[in-house]
This record gives sequence, structure tokens and C-alpha cells, in this order.
Amino acid sequence: MKHIDNIPSTPGKFKMEKSPYNRLRLHSSLAKLTFWSFVFLGLIFVFFYRSPSSSSTGSLPSDLSRRSLRTSSYGDPAWEKRIKASAKVRATNGMSVLVTGAAGFVGTHVSSALKRRGDGVLGLDNFNDYYDQSLKRARQALLERSGVYIVEGDINDVTLLKKLFDIVPFTHVMHLAAQAGVRYAMENPSSYVHSNIAGLVSVLEVCKSVNPQPAIVWASSSSVYGLNTKVPFSERDRTDNPASLYAATKKAGEEIAHTYNHIYGLSLTGLRFFTVYGPWGRPDMAYFFFTKDILKGKAIQIFEAPNHGTVARDFTYIDDIVKGCLAALDTAEKSTGSGGKKKGSAQLRVYNLGNTSPVPVSDLVSILERLLKVKAKRTIMKLPRNGDVQFTHANISLAQRELGYKPTTDLQTGLKKFVRWYLSYYGNGKKSAQ
Repeated sequence: MKHIDNIPSTPGKFKMEKSPYNRLRLHSSLAKLTFWSFVFLGLIFVFFYRSPSSSSTGSLPSDLSRRSLRTSSYGDPAWEKRIKASAKVRATNGMSVLVTGAAGFVGTHVSSALKRRGDGVLGLDNFNDYYDQSLKRARQALLERSGVYIVEGDINDVTLLKKLFDIVPFTHVMHLAAQAGVRYAMENPSSYVHSNIAGLVSVLEVCKSVNPQPAIVWASSSSVYGLNTKVPFSERDRTDNPASLYAATKKAGEEIAHTYNHIYGLSLTGLRFFTVYGPWGRPDMAYFFFTKDILKGKAIQIFEAPNHGTVARDFTYIDDIVKGCLAALDTAEKSTGSGGKKKGSAQLRVYNLGNTSPVPVSDLVSILERLLKVKAKRTIMKLPRNGDVQFTHANISLAQRELGYKPTTDLQTGLKKFVRWYLSYYGNGKKSAQ
């Protein structure tokens, strides 16, 4: 991974009609009450009726989630030796980072980039079956070849988290573990509360209690902007009108982060990712399953908004996202608490990490057709009411100014790299992409 480039980001090209946004700033007390009532009811639900579900390092059956401390392969001297070797800092002024969700898409790339520059890195993941587990195992093998060890465990396993901090005094936590996906929330809603809310609380509970406290960078989402019609989305915009349960849990996460920063002095930075894509990506993302279905000759569904409106996304290439993640870690200030008690004010930040050039989904398909040299069988469908929004568009001026974040990869270039990887990994569609 090269250092952040000085090339300016591409200006936004996707325009929406302006709305009377000023009137929307008069927040509805009822709407806020309803939203936060839902959040706290969710917390009550997850703590009293905690059940196994899917997430990046979310939940496992209870007998498996604690196996990391109960079986002979975990907790013994050899296990601790692997952890220490993986987390060993080799660069001058390097950091030791616990990366949750390390076998995930972004987690793999961030872990690899940190290791290449000499930081100590330890991964944590539960390898759930939300999507193809063999892809996660392949990412794990990729990281192990570079010297990154992934502990197989659950972010809700507080005993395991404490044990890891006992072995390594991590200076930073890159918390990427989460239940991803907007549509899956309609099938398994409890998994989102369990991973994105309870899981985050579990991580923060351990971080606030250790000494020294680590600085924490964590993955929020562009989904928090919900039904906003003002574009591009700015960190100053309202985020209390989520369009999906996934978005609501990420918004709740931002409020929880504020609470732990205020009470315990934890240094916290939230990153709102905008439609990340690239090699080793997630099979549930449109660019990924479009590629699979085009190669197999299957019809693909392309959504359009009411009145034949355009559905567009601010597609952001993985290498640009990694640069933003590393910049957030590098600029994170130390937490100010000790032993669970706040000693002074601590850093609290949130940034958009996008590309600033929204592209209609139909154009994405056209690019894939050219790269794959196969004509797609398109089926136009109305945008369903399942949590998807019509458009996303990031204002990244704050990240540019404070992180030096400048995305450099356009969609054509990024998809070319993805397709090259996909054909190599899946063998021109012959190998099943589940």
C-alpha cells in the first residue's frame, strides 16, 4: 500500500433536485423518541434474549463462542506465542492493532496493509456463514502468509477479549466486525442488534477497562444518512431517519461511541464507508453477484426509483478505503481514561469515506459487460421497500482536510482489477461463487 496520493478526488457528477432541507432541520420530537425507543428496546432484547446469529465476528452457538478458552488449541503457550508473534511491532513508532472482522473484505485488506508497513496486527473473526465461508478461509490463508494470525472467536465473548488484551497491550483497535447487508435484516433482524450494538458495547467495555486504553477506529456506514435527499451527504447532516434496521444499528453505534467517549475518555473515530468494492469482496454486493450471474447467463435485476428515477451509488475502491482507515489510525489521539475512569476530554470523530462520484447502477452493469465481454440479461425492477435507498453521495471534504484522504480510483479502473481477481479466483465462473 502506497502512502496517500496527492491527486485530488473526482468531483461529484450525480445531481438530485434540491429539497427544502432547512425545514427538515426542525427535528420531530416524536420521530426521535420512536427511534431511540427502538434502540434501547433492542438493547434490552439482546442482553436478555441473546441468541446465536450471523455476523462478521458476531455470534456463534454458545458452546463454540467460548471454545477459544476451553479447548487445548486455545489458551495454551503455543497459542499465546502465535498471538505475540503476529502482534509484534517491527516498524519504528509502529502500533499494535487488534482488527476485528479480520477475515472480512475490508478487514483483510486493512490487516495486510498494516502488516506490510511494520505494524503489529492480530485478527479476530468468527467465520460465520452469512456468505461463503471458503472465501473467508482463503482470506485467512492470505493473511497467514503475510504473518497475520486470526483468532477464531466472538466479539461478544468478553472473556476472550480480556485475554487478548492480557497477552498484548494493543495501542489501537480497528473494529470492523459487524452484521453487514441491508436486505438480510428482514430475514434475521436479531443478528444486527447482537453484532452491531451488543458486539460494539462488548468491545468498548473491554477497551475502557484496560490500562492503557487503546484508541479505537470503527466502521460506521453511509447507510446512516437514510432517507436524506440533500446531496452530497455531509457529516453535519441529520442521521435520524434510517431506511433500514442495518442503518439504525449503525446510527445507534455512533451514539454509543459518543457515550463511551464522554464517560470513559475513549478515543473514538467512526468511518462511514460508501459502497466499498474490489478484489476479495463480499458476494452479497451487487457488483459481485452481477459478475457471477452475467458469466452464468442468468438475468440480473436492476432497480429503478419511482418515475423511472436513477438508482446510483458512490462506489469506493478498497485501496482508497484502506488509505482512509490507516490515516484514521495514524491521526487517532490517545484515550484519556485509566481503569475505567476518565481523566480528561478525548478525541471523538466521524468521517465519510467515499469516492464523491456516484455512478448509476445501470452504468456499473455496462462496465462489467465490457470487461467480461458478455452481454447481460437485464430485468428492470422497481426499487423495493427493503431498506435500499435511491442514491448515495459522499462529501469527503472533512476527511480530505483532517486525514489527507484523497480517493484516486474510478469505477472503470477498480472494476477491471476486481474482474481480473474474480476470473483468477473462480476460474471464469466455473468455480461456484456462492
